[in-house]
Amino acid sequence: MRTCQNIRVLAHFGMVVSLPDENVTFLTKERVAQVVRDALLELAFELPADIEAELVAACKRETSPRAAEALRLLVENARIAREDRVAICQDTGSVWVCLEVGPDVMVSGNVLDDVDEAVAFAYTNGRLRKSLVRDALFDRANTQDNTPAFAEIHTSQKPGARLHIMCKGGGSDNASRVVMLTPSAGRKGVIETVISCVREKAANACPPLVIGVGIGATFDKVAGLAKQALMRPLDVPAPDELAAQLEEELLAAVNATGTGAAALGGSTTALGVRVQTAPCHIAALPLAINMGCSAMRRGTYEL
Repeated sequence: MRTCQNIRVLAHFGMVVSLPDENVTFLTKERVAQVVRDALLELAFELPADIEAELVAACKRETSPRAAEALRLLVENARIAREDRVAICQDTGSVWVCLEVGPDVMVSGNVLDDVDEAVAFAYTNGRLRKSLVRDALFDRANTQDNTPAFAEIHTSQKPGARLHIMCKGGGSDNASRVVMLTPSAGRKGVIETVISCVREKAANACPPLVIGVGIGATFDKVAGLAKQALMRPLDVPAPDELAAQLEEELLAAVNATGTGAAALGGSTTALGVRVQTAPCHIAALPLAINMGCSAMRRGTYEL
């Protein structure tokens, strides 16, 4: 990246105007690809510190012997993966990349052009399983390099640029859902729907889970809220007090289901619940539940 005086981006569609005494960061596709490539080779082998710490804590407080042993094995698995540079999980996931750019950042052309090349490099050189098919319905032949990545750009009022990257296993996504509730369902309906999803699907999503809950926006956007919620580390509280209270209530209710680690019972069905809300239409209450498995491989990288 390089900086330039006297230019500021007003929109991320090529329109720039001159303004005095402003610094603008120019972000290139090569820089984005480099971060993606390096991040994937880290995420595949190293469990995020907040996830591993919570697994260790859960293992210590778990009273069910079988569940405690499952948690111990997950912690041991994370250590072996990190030290031997082998994949944390055989399902090395599909790759989601979200570039978040602030008002002081300028991009030229399609800054995500080289992301697929970076993904192919990381998965080939890291000897990671390739899990993508050419078309969901009409051509389920493996693409052989884990591409395409699912990449997108979001604008933000926060200065700078950062990449949010997640390697998402198929089992946890299969256990996720989007529900269009009526406004009368309210908080109670949200909680009941989340718990219903956990009871029905959690065992297939490799618990203990991290659960992203999106509430609001529209049918097509609410799933994105749930995925974005998963990016917030377990040791970072919700910025909104009401969201924090809902997270605590949901986590207690999820763990009270007794599904437990590896679905063997016990008190640790989830390590955390993350909630992200947004405005919505007066006639709607969109809800998305995105299950994250015990190998919650995600990271945010400042550019």
